[in-house]
Amino acid sequence: MPTRSQALFREARQWIPGGVNSPVRAFRGVGGEPFFVDRAEGAKIWDVDGKAYIDYVGTWGPAILGHAPASIQTAISQAALRGVSFGIPNPLEVEMARTIVQWVPSIEKVRMVNSGTEATMSAIRLARGATGREKLLKFEGCYHGHVDSLLVKAGSGALTHGQPDSAGIPKDLAALTLTLPYNDPEALRTVFAAQGREIAAVIVEPVPANAGLYLPKPGYLELLRELCTAHGTVLIFDEVMTGFRLARGGYQERCGIVPDLTALGKVIGGGLPVGAFGGRADLMNELSPDGPVYQAGTLSGNPLAMAAGLAQLRELERLDGWRRLEELGAQFEEGVRFALRKSGRDYTFQRIGSMFCLYFTSGPVWNLADAQRSDRAGFARYFHACREAGVYFAPSQFEAGFLSLAHSEADFERTTEVASAALAAL
Repeated sequence: MPTRSQALFREARQWIPGGVNSPVRAFRGVGGEPFFVDRAEGAKIWDVDGKAYIDYVGTWGPAILGHAPASIQTAISQAALRGVSFGIPNPLEVEMARTIVQWVPSIEKVRMVNSGTEATMSAIRLARGATGREKLLKFEGCYHGHVDSLLVKAGSGALTHGQPDSAGIPKDLAALTLTLPYNDPEALRTVFAAQGREIAAVIVEPVPANAGLYLPKPGYLELLRELCTAHGTVLIFDEVMTGFRLARGGYQERCGIVPDLTALGKVIGGGLPVGAFGGRADLMNELSPDGPVYQAGTLSGNPLAMAAGLAQLRELERLDGWRRLEELGAQFEEGVRFALRKSGRDYTFQRIGSMFCLYFTSGPVWNLADAQRSDRAGFARYFHACREAGVYFAPSQFEAGFLSLAHSEADFERTTEVASAALAAL
């Protein structure tokens, strides 16, 4: 007899492409079939067959308080009693905008949208409209949503035009996107020397978290800021993952670098669909209805999403959440490193705050090429062994993991036991 998850997946494949509504959920990176979730609470999820898991995915980042916190449930319920959508301005939009501007160092004005993809897409259009330029620079291993201009990977050299990384993207559009390896200052200087005056924007995850997790080398982001300023290029920080997670004001608060525009999402929705982009007032004033750059959205500023996000941000502040998350991150890291030592595995573990990745490779990981040295088959075996034992990590070697304020010392102790056994079994 198939499990309920197996039966649901078979049915889903009849009606949904690949049986999933986002590709990573299909487990193609690790093999096997996905399970279906029945409910979630705190640091745990339960599948439809009744199995419980300690969850380190956290809906890919938004569940920073844990799953289904009472404060967010109450906020959503109270907002829903007044209406679930208006398509007309509501007070919660203003409160959210004011909060973002007060918390994020670089943002003077902000506009709400409905996803991280929409936020990055809109920020790029704004940068192109404001500069009158067309070219865009991005980095290998940085994912900014499924925008046509961004689903492009590098050629063999720093100045090689990219080719589409997905069917359905015109080659002429892909040719406007330049791609560089991350953490390579010489490649950065070379491309700006050759084409700096043609580049409308540079978009970057300041802490790339879509190829696992790697950090900027000292001085790298400072150089990027310097080159953008010198060439009149708009610097866009994609803080959809890091915003409000690594600090009250995002990673830019930690590093002290001021981008021109910032894309946000995940944490500011409390688990509901949301995104935002904001930055310097002179740039944001180029948006319609004040300026010539068009951007719109029927559900933008949705009252349920605004209520949930505001409740989450207030709770993080009340609990001194960022200090606590750093403490939890250090505890979790200690357990992982113990498991590695116990198993004799020389794998690379990287963490910043409450975000982490265990690469199945040795040596430092500074960019996509380093990450791709990982033993994917070994990771897949590790993933399934942990899942069978009730610990759920992201189903891909190239995804970051997330901690929440709901994770406990007991959760970490159990995770260390499971990880030690899974690593030893390899």
